[in-house]
Amino acid sequence: MDWMRRAKCREISPSVFFPSDGVGVELAQRVCDGCPVRTPCLEYALENHIDHGVWGGASERERRRIARRRRRAALADVAPAVLSQN
Repeated sequence: MDWMRRAKCREISPSVFFPSDGVGVELAQRVCDGCPVRTPCLEYALENHIDHGVWGGASERERRRIARRRRRAALADVAPAVLSQN
């Protein structure tokens, strides 16, 4: 992954991005702020269903919400097309 070489976090201990509490999540998210590869990092985590850690500035919970919203939006896009075929 070329984007990983440009990440702000590349020289920071991975343990920072796998915190055990909310304060740790906030710390990791601060590292992600302004990172030039924040979007591809988040997309990587979402596409690969990564359940743990902070990726692209999003916590596990935030990524679950994003994935859920995307699934709902995809279903909403498909539903009218299916209904119009009937």
